[in-house]
Amino acid sequence: MRFLLRRCIECRHYTLKERCPKCDNETVSAHPAKFSPDDRYMRYRLAERYS
Repeated sequence: MRFLLRRCIECRHYTLKERCPKCDNETVSAHPAKFSPDDRYMRYRLAERYS
């Protein structure tokens, strides 16, 4: 079993669990997505981020 560092969106608490122990919200991966120069969808992600 592999443990990944996760972060709560609401309180920004870091944990290894799927749910935050402080506020009981879902957590997301704390690591950025892998970068690829051949990414076909980068244009759409950047447009969504900066619009």
